[in-house]
Amino acid sequence: MFKIHKKLKNKPKTLTPHFPLPTPHLGMVSLILALTMALTAVVWGGGCNNPNEIKVLGSTSVQPYAEMLAQEFEQNNPGKRIDVSGGGSSFGIGAAIDGTADIGMSSRELNEKETDAVNSVIAIAKDGLAIIVHPKNPVRDLSVEQIRQMYLREITDWTYFNDDLDADWNKDVKSKTTEIHIVTREAGSGTRSVFEELIMDKRQISSKALVYHSNGTMMNYVSINPNAIGFISMGLVIHDNGERVKAVSIDGVAALPDNVRDGTYNLFREFYFVFKNEPTGLTKDFIDFALSEQGKDILERRGLVVE
Repeated sequence: MFKIHKKLKNKPKTLTPHFPLPTPHLGMVSLILALTMALTAVVWGGGCNNPNEIKVLGSTSVQPYAEMLAQEFEQNNPGKRIDVSGGGSSFGIGAAIDGTADIGMSSRELNEKETDAVNSVIAIAKDGLAIIVHPKNPVRDLSVEQIRQMYLREITDWTYFNDDLDADWNKDVKSKTTEIHIVTREAGSGTRSVFEELIMDKRQISSKALVYHSNGTMMNYVSINPNAIGFISMGLVIHDNGERVKAVSIDGVAALPDNVRDGTYNLFREFYFVFKNEPTGLTKDFIDFALSEQGKDILERRGLVVE
């Protein structure tokens, strides 16, 4: 079973059309009733009217783990479908609120307005925020202050960390410079929100940063650019096994799930499932599975930390 973190005090009102209506007749009355039912379904219902299917939308950090849970759940429950898509944390929270999704996914905490608009928020796991570079980049450890300075463009070249950098270390991009290429996520991304909170100390990421719209695209870019630095889910780095990107240590602490668990690695966030209404039916069954021992094992095997 799961814990309901918050209950709505007041139920939302049924939407009412605000355009003038002609004198009703039988056909018009039927149309009005149909519209009213459709509007009410949007406000109260989940993202899917099919009792054998639910929609899960939101954070691209949470998405791959939700997909793994969904795959296993569908195998255990033939005929049931869990449709998982990305779009970002803000999109997922909004989708849960407006009824587009049965479950919203978020990799950041909800703000006060969002919290007031939902019924419950369930934390499913902790995930470290990994600072990633190309595997051939010789830099192995960075401080939080150094990362902040790079994203402010106060430190702009990798030679700042090592004057003896191998001249061939970045030859894969045929670059003759060692300029640092900073990469960030789009506005509304939960991963970016956490990075700004934990790293930037209320200062703005440089406008010169390249912007990518998912963990996967950022990871791909860093994997082909030895000058790049970015930030993604630690679980994705663990699963990659260092083949495409490398997670640097932060202030001497390695980016590993055990260090998140014991609190020595301070860059981490919670992964959340968000609901407009109290989960019932297939939605509740899927949440129960995600929080079961089998569900926890799936998440832990992929590098997340489950309490």
